[in-house]
Amino acid sequence: MPRTDTDTDITVPDLSGKRAVVTGASDGIGLGIATRLAAAGAEVLLPVRNPRKGEAALAAIRAQVPDADVSPRTLDLSALTSVAALGRTLLAEDRPIHLLVNNAGVMTPPERRTTTDGFELQFGTNHLGHFALVAHLLPLLRAGRARVTSQISLAANRNAINWDDLNWERSYSGMRAYSQSKIALGLFALELDRRSAAGDWGVTSNLSHPGVAPTNLLAARPEMGRGKDTLGVRVIRALSARGVLLGTIRTAPLPALYAATSPHAERGAFYGPGGPGHLGGPPARQKLYSRLRGTDDARRIWERSEELAGVRCA
Repeated sequence: MPRTDTDTDITVPDLSGKRAVVTGASDGIGLGIATRLAAAGAEVLLPVRNPRKGEAALAAIRAQVPDADVSPRTLDLSALTSVAALGRTLLAEDRPIHLLVNNAGVMTPPERRTTTDGFELQFGTNHLGHFALVAHLLPLLRAGRARVTSQISLAANRNAINWDDLNWERSYSGMRAYSQSKIALGLFALELDRRSAAGDWGVTSNLSHPGVAPTNLLAARPEMGRGKDTLGVRVIRALSARGVLLGTIRTAPLPALYAATSPHAERGAFYGPGGPGHLGGPPARQKLYSRLRGTDDARRIWERSEELAGVRCA
């Protein structure tokens, strides 16, 4: 019998009085995460690049949660000046942040593209943008004794970091570059937890992945050089609609929600769908991918990220 969404739902605890920041919340998984956080009583900030999509997201959340305490902020993760500007804005507001979900991402543009600062788009957005965001917000995260959940991917269990060419200038592969960006984000998230524990920062950090669901990552996006849906996303939509093996737009946010809010979710742990192949199903703790276990690699990506992003995360 096909699985239904109600089979996999979780209870989000009361978050009244908590301030949450969710990147990539203008649609898809991020919007689902933000909606559930707002329904649990959190004040939710939506840092978005596109104001029109931000307003649409606010309307969508309030349609489900009429009394939601939710507001937009401006953020383009592919521009380090924009990340720094959001940091200044929130620091000026001087209110602790209790939850940060690093969810936003771009995936596999067919041709190499770069960020405003000249980094390969996926590495610069998925990893460096989030690294810089945590660095700028660290005083507020420490004040809120925050939990930081970083959304990686099944792709972090494949390929490797291209240490000799982090920006893929010599031989671009969209999928290998995507894997690298998610491996780097995962290594950073685990190193953040280790450094916080060692330095008594009060911040806890863990990882999640959504499995496979029909999100916009592989959909037609002309601005990414993808004029039509990929064959992969068409197959994913068909299987998801039938409740076969994969997750749905409603279930894909659940591992991140569990990792970010559950009193049973552990620091430095990794959560994803518990079904076959970890493609769908209820959230469950998972074995850490081999690419994420190296503490030397984690220290190395932290130091390189500080150099590349021009920020100190401490």
